[in-house]
Amino acid sequence: MTYMKLKKNGFGGPTPKFPLGNIVEMKKISTSSTSSGSLNFSNDIHPTVLPYFAQWQKSHGKVFIYWLGTEPFLYIAEPEFLKKMSTGVMGKSWGKPDVFKNDRKPMFGNGLNMAEGDDWAMTSLMVESTTNMLDKWGALVNSGYKEIDVEREIIAIAGEIIAKTSFGIGYEDGREVIEKLRAMQYTLFKTNRYVGVPFSKLLCPKQSLKAKSLGKEIDDLLLSIIRDRKKSKNGGKLQKDLLGFLLGENHEDGQLGKTLTTRELVDECKTFFFGGYETTALALSWSLLLLAMHPQWQNRLRDEIKQIIGDKEIDFSMLAGLKKMEWVWNEVLRLYPSSPNVQRQTRDDITVNELTVPKGTNVWIDLVAMHHDPNLWGEDVYEFKPERFKDDLYGGCKHKMGFLPFGFGGRMCVGRNLAMMEYKVVLSLILTRFSFSVSPTYSHSPSIMLSLRPSLGLPLVIHPLCN
Repeated sequence: MTYMKLKKNGFGGPTPKFPLGNIVEMKKISTSSTSSGSLNFSNDIHPTVLPYFAQWQKSHGKVFIYWLGTEPFLYIAEPEFLKKMSTGVMGKSWGKPDVFKNDRKPMFGNGLNMAEGDDWAMTSLMVESTTNMLDKWGALVNSGYKEIDVEREIIAIAGEIIAKTSFGIGYEDGREVIEKLRAMQYTLFKTNRYVGVPFSKLLCPKQSLKAKSLGKEIDDLLLSIIRDRKKSKNGGKLQKDLLGFLLGENHEDGQLGKTLTTRELVDECKTFFFGGYETTALALSWSLLLLAMHPQWQNRLRDEIKQIIGDKEIDFSMLAGLKKMEWVWNEVLRLYPSSPNVQRQTRDDITVNELTVPKGTNVWIDLVAMHHDPNLWGEDVYEFKPERFKDDLYGGCKHKMGFLPFGFGGRMCVGRNLAMMEYKVVLSLILTRFSFSVSPTYSHSPSIMLSLRPSLGLPLVIHPLCN
């Protein structure tokens, strides 16, 4: 038994109670630390978004066992342990925990981490969608509405961009997929959950049925999109986007090596659709908040945009020159990682020093904890300081495994280059046309609902810039 092997190897942790494991204790700790948001802004978010892990660390250190139902998890917030565990481990020795694959199947199916295409000539589509959004902002401001919930706006525009650039579909179809994915996200991650508990679907029948129904609706939408694309081919070349890549029978360089079944196509589309808009949208949302809190960085980025892009239209070749914007991107992903944790399951025994992590062990890697660890980042760990990334890809972190905004190893997030491109295009256009400050109505309420997001919205006061 995996748990007995881990216990025998000396891994401690909170005491579980059958059949819920530590779920009751987790809910109790979360309830006692939950607030309706705070007017006092702080980037020290780990005790707020993952309070049970923050509390257990004090008693059990940064590596311990906890339980979701009858499933034991090895919790890791120690980069050196993670490094030793992953050293020499091939990608096939890691996988996604079966318990999460089953729990999230209505949302993601069995989607893989897909390879990226070689040529993403999509900048003009990003500019078009973002410009339309900013024109709407301008009209709202001229009508007297100066406060805008930027998270809601950015989520919508990111969904439109991923629909156009990766699937070649219009705004309406893309919006419908995004709305249903967000409804699924709320259903699976916002309500009471009993992941890992035997017969958990029977404990929450309404939730399970709603998730299944939404999953089928999303499948039907994507099947319709796939069928329309296949019909439009008519013996000619497939469109060069993600969907065209997935539909291709002979993939270049043997990246996939086989034609995907319809079921696999749908699952891949769901995975990429969700990940493709969430990562960038949340990075942009948190960036706008932090830039609103630090207007001097708005000005620094505008100066860089003026120097690199000037009055010309944004071109893909220009984006690499926006170095300070990359610093901001990295600092935002450090403080507010879109994916706050990484889950793995070992496919083979892995030895760390003289300890053996047995095959089949579920692993939970706490990125928020490592990204906010003063022992790794120093006393200014909670400060927004993009310049820490000026001459250091790891921002001065004392351990390279302590900064993992896109995961690690062979299963790193494959959409990172596309996400960075979209981030730079959208943020450049926003900063060129508007300045912004935090609304008096904003309440700081980061929370985890699969991803790390502002649970009460993100209202900012928008100010048009004079040409």
